[in-house]
Amino acid sequence: MPNCLTLKKSNCKNCYKCIRHCPVKAIRFSGNQAHIIGNECILCGQCFVVCPQNAKEIIDETEKVKVLLQSGDPVIVSLAPSFVANYDGSGINAMRKALKKLGFYDVEETAIGATIVKNEYERMIEEEGRDVIISSCCHSINLLIQKHYPFALEYLADVVSPMQAHCNDIKQRYKNAKTVFIGPCVAKKDEAEHYDGIVDAVLTFEELTEWLKSENIEIEPEMDNDICSRARFFPTTGGVLKTMSQENTGYTYLALDGVENCIAALKDIESGRIHNCFIEMSACVGSCMGGPVMEKYHHTETVKDYITIAKYAGTKDFDVSQPKAIELKKHFEFIEQRLPLPSEQEINSVLRQMGKFKPSQELNCGSCGYNTCREKAIAIIQGKAESSMCLPFLKDKAESFSDTIVNSSPNGLIVLNDQLEVQQINKAAREIMNIRYASDVLGTQVIRILDPVPFMKVRDTGREIHNERVYLAEYKRYVEQTIVYDRDSRLLVGIMRDVTDEQYAKERKDNISKQTVEVADKVVEKQMRIVQEIASLLGETAAETKIALAKLKESITNE
Repeated sequence: MPNCLTLKKSNCKNCYKCIRHCPVKAIRFSGNQAHIIGNECILCGQCFVVCPQNAKEIIDETEKVKVLLQSGDPVIVSLAPSFVANYDGSGINAMRKALKKLGFYDVEETAIGATIVKNEYERMIEEEGRDVIISSCCHSINLLIQKHYPFALEYLADVVSPMQAHCNDIKQRYKNAKTVFIGPCVAKKDEAEHYDGIVDAVLTFEELTEWLKSENIEIEPEMDNDICSRARFFPTTGGVLKTMSQENTGYTYLALDGVENCIAALKDIESGRIHNCFIEMSACVGSCMGGPVMEKYHHTETVKDYITIAKYAGTKDFDVSQPKAIELKKHFEFIEQRLPLPSEQEINSVLRQMGKFKPSQELNCGSCGYNTCREKAIAIIQGKAESSMCLPFLKDKAESFSDTIVNSSPNGLIVLNDQLEVQQINKAAREIMNIRYASDVLGTQVIRILDPVPFMKVRDTGREIHNERVYLAEYKRYVEQTIVYDRDSRLLVGIMRDVTDEQYAKERKDNISKQTVEVADKVVEKQMRIVQEIASLLGETAAETKIALAKLKESITNE
């Protein structure tokens, strides 16, 4: 991973937005986390800009700069010319006043270095007779060529960037000076680190803004124009060309912004279709004023920012002391990736794992971040992607799995939207309601097949129904009905357990019990009558015996 970019793993939500916007697909996924591939990344910063969870972080060098300020050496800022677009109403004098309050010795415009670089480009065109020249101001474009299109290294202007030219110039003019570049670019942090001894630290506009806020320092509005400042156009698309003399050179001059457009041009150069051409390339759309660390509200104000820069730019060059050509040389080496391309058999094997058994199943939808399913398969083989990143495949798999569960359930399931329209119905539910095909009822109102009142109550009150036994008279079925409402998806789910056989068995049991009770009652009644008759007969016999005994007693007494 590039040292200037870090990943907050806890924030990564596996949304694949970074890989979709990465022009060179220099991101791999492992353990549901995005990881930047250092030897492929060109530090364009798009992953930082588009990440919805702020999972990508740029290493903050504010503390490093504070240490430089405490060193006792003069620390001088090289301020990128896009600052006038980032800090509305400001000029170089206003920025100088504010930054001196932070402890900087002085603040100068990087546009001074841009003038030096522009002069060297003009010399190359005039004296060296090269066929194709690609500007080397943008470090992300340099990395793109070094890592992905090494054939174009011979066309890349071997000249330092404006940042480096200016910082070298500062160090020649000020003894023991330390230099700090401040701009809208992530890649400049890497460039400063890789080419040691020129730029001592790099801050982004966001880092500077936060530092100024922490010190309660405000930048006063002060637009100080200067006619000798044409190089202030450099951060705009075609800004390099605007400063160059293009007369009688025999060259075609072309300005490209956006990595995709630059890649297309590189492919044309490789095919031999471009000759005698000077090409200004910028990785960011809108060039540097569209940089990833322009404070985020500026990313939608391209036209306004261009007008601001154009108004601030002068019509003549800065008065600079032009170094010798040898002093401006910069070497660009090939940066190897070491990722072999897989065989056709390996690619087809992975495609089958993703459910792509024929070309018609290769949707090339780009939802995984790769332009084609084949590119995605190659990335899987190279360890940069996972099969689970194929959203159509996952969707089909999930739906198939869900349908298997739903259709194999012994309970009837019916799903309604909040308009009480049938969205899904399984086989068991269709059997309960004598529905032959699901298509007969999908999209229709539930009132066609069921009483809508219970569903309406659950939807409107939020109180769910659980295991309520109801009789579906139209179908002569008893069911235990459960109705739940998912407010997030706005769906009602009805679950019906067919208890018709249980109900009939219960009724039969109840009838048998009733009959048994009736028989028992009759037997008891009959037995009571018999007992009563016996008691009656016993009562008559006892009375007669009593009379007979009384008479016997009386006769004995009389004797």
